[in-house]
Amino acid sequence: MDEQGVSEEEILEFLGQVRAKEAPFNRIFSSMCTRPHPLAIRVHQKFVETNLGDIHLFPGTKELEARVIEMLASLLGTQKAFGYITTGGTESNIQALRVARDLKSKRSPNVVVPASAHFSFEKAAKILGLELRKASLDKCYRVDIASVENLIDENTIALVGIAGTTEYGQIDPIAQLSEIALSKDIFLHVDAAFGGFIIPFLKEDYKFDFGLEGVSSITVDPHKMGASTIASGGLLFRCGEQMDKLMVPAYQEEKQHSLTGTRSGASVAATYAVFKHLGRRGYKRIVDTCMRLTKIAEKRAISLGASPVIEPVLNILALQVQNVDEVVSKLEKRNWYVSKTIKPKALRLIIMPHITEKILGEFLDDLEEVMNDVR
Repeated sequence: MDEQGVSEEEILEFLGQVRAKEAPFNRIFSSMCTRPHPLAIRVHQKFVETNLGDIHLFPGTKELEARVIEMLASLLGTQKAFGYITTGGTESNIQALRVARDLKSKRSPNVVVPASAHFSFEKAAKILGLELRKASLDKCYRVDIASVENLIDENTIALVGIAGTTEYGQIDPIAQLSEIALSKDIFLHVDAAFGGFIIPFLKEDYKFDFGLEGVSSITVDPHKMGASTIASGGLLFRCGEQMDKLMVPAYQEEKQHSLTGTRSGASVAATYAVFKHLGRRGYKRIVDTCMRLTKIAEKRAISLGASPVIEPVLNILALQVQNVDEVVSKLEKRNWYVSKTIKPKALRLIIMPHITEKILGEFLDDLEEVMNDVR
């Protein structure tokens, strides 16, 4: 730290240079986050000093959090759920498995997750002392139910299903997992961090939420397709008794259930604002547009000789192309930010709300040139 301060003008000039190094959203096809809604940004700034780690000082913001949880619950198949706004999917998944572990007293607890599960479950297992058992996938990259059943034993404390997998945007057969969870009295956690703001607005009726009796908890991230500010995650439980397992005594006779102590109230207020502003119709318009552009991209890619790994379920398109590493490298040299799946190795595109039809057309034109170059 400097002995003397630096002028605001100098700092802002330097930070402008730093910001210029970042990837512009109109070139990004690799992120599950998008540019926050302008209203969310404005509200975030208004609440930037609020701290939900001290609700005695910020009761109004705490009321907003309760309203956000109510709105999330109604989106996810129930009129009442219990939860809080987290820093994102990782915290939510850790906390959900923490509850599952503490509900069952097992010496050697294990959790059965799909092989497609997010790496946050690896973190959760290490932190919580859980054995992570990975069930295989079917030919469509959904968790294989027979594999799940074979991995369950008397020490299994939880099952996990994914509603919007990281690589392919696939939705696991949550209804079947729910039946298993009910029959064996096992906690079922659904990671819908990405899909939670997409699936409810699709034409297809995918069963994945609290409408299924066996679903115990759900992760959903407003800072992804919800268009809120970072960090705005969400964790919901079916029962208050489940959430009570997270409670610890805090200062001045208060209690906390969050993993972090200090918590931004700004992200809560931003989430509330964008929920109220967009409403279900607004989110449906966003999802419809993203899915329409995904179909456009799929059709054009097929015409270029690329082969989709699966027919897109959500707004994620994985394409098998010749010399994929070289294709990705050449696209990056043209300042397109894309990614690859692992197995099979494929070009992975996420069509988020910041992608317009014009931007998509420019990208697909470059993709065509690159694919021709590497043949």
